[in-house]
Amino acid sequence: MVKAILVLGCLATFLALGRIFPFAQVSGFGRIVKNLLLAVPNAILSPLVVVPVSALAAHWALPWRPVWWSGGGGLALDLLVLDGWIYWWHRANHVVPVLWRFHEVHHLDEALDASSALRFHFGEVLISSLARAAVVFVMAVPLASVVVFEIIVALVTIFHHSNFRMPAALERGLSFVIVTPSIHWVHHHAQRSDTDSNYATFLSLWDRLFGSRSKTLRTPEMPVGVEGHHDGSLVELIARPFPRIGK
Repeated sequence: MVKAILVLGCLATFLALGRIFPFAQVSGFGRIVKNLLLAVPNAILSPLVVVPVSALAAHWALPWRPVWWSGGGGLALDLLVLDGWIYWWHRANHVVPVLWRFHEVHHLDEALDASSALRFHFGEVLISSLARAAVVFVMAVPLASVVVFEIIVALVTIFHHSNFRMPAALERGLSFVIVTPSIHWVHHHAQRSDTDSNYATFLSLWDRLFGSRSKTLRTPEMPVGVEGHHDGSLVELIARPFPRIGK
């Protein structure tokens, strides 16, 4: 419930800021509705599947976690581990064909605003929850750390997809620590070389560390989407990862 309130509040705030202080001209109320409808199955799956899977993984985790890896310092280290994992998982979604079929639904959005942060195929959410459960099991990450991380990721994802035009100096300073719109919009550039870059979700250091940071600068005219493809209807997007149905 707390996560839902925070996410909805953050979503409403950055949708409003994106309209009052827009970086680019983003139109289409119908597009926002479609993005939110894609998010509905994920909101249902979260308490029914995603959270129970993480809880089971944390409960049966390998019993190796040392005593010093606890408290506030332990939480910070857990967040670092999970953020590093999500960087590599995101990168895998662009490389492994079966994963890209699901993740492509997110990238087919031809404009960006806060609603784009919720636009994920339910199949990607399910597969991602299983992959994360393996990390939780092996690294013995407590469920509390997973929940905190999920809240942080949800909020920062809304932020860096938003169309909010921040003061340049503020965004430049923030970008040294966390992923900002100036970084993540390039990841949505409809040019494959940029799409396959800027994978970080929370901390921006991962792309610098592993050489995946794009040198492209975001501009208001930058085309967004998947190179050579166009967005589809809600039904088409749900069916797209399944070749026989999608055809």
